[in-house]
Amino acid sequence: MTTRPAPTRADFNRLYEAEFDYVWSTLRRLGVPEAHVEDVAHDVFITAWKKFADYDPTRPLRPWLFGIAYRFASDFRDKAWQKREVADAEPDTTDDRPTPEAHAQASQAKALVLKAMEAMPMERRAVFVMHELEGQGIPEVAEALSVPLNTAYSRLRLARRDFAEAVEKLRGAP
Repeated sequence: MTTRPAPTRADFNRLYEAEFDYVWSTLRRLGVPEAHVEDVAHDVFITAWKKFADYDPTRPLRPWLFGIAYRFASDFRDKAWQKREVADAEPDTTDDRPTPEAHAQASQAKALVLKAMEAMPMERRAVFVMHELEGQGIPEVAEALSVPLNTAYSRLRLARRDFAEAVEKLRGAP
């Protein structure tokens, strides 16, 4: 049996540089408010560093990172003090799109998607984000979230239903 060499700090630095944006967007999609994403992302990478020696390089990296990010996002959302916090509207960002209308439409669509996903239970939301937005296969989703394969498929089906109902409700709202 061949033992692989221990990962180095340089290996981890490359992982951090390559995957920080992915972890950031994953945390945002899982409901971590913009004001807290940077702190939670760093917590994800601290945990990834601690577990890096145990990571199996034959497995895809992003589902492994998603699993860590999911746990932090879930813990973040479960904190009682977070439930009382009222988030401000997201700040306007500079955009290079040709028209302000296109920017407004894209912002509204993004807000609608995030709002619809907020209505989902975290377990379903995680499966939805990994599969529908990140393009991961359900077997990888199940492994990353440590759930049985059939449970992941069931959560995806329910998440799709929840998402469709939430979007329909939000579009019908005044």
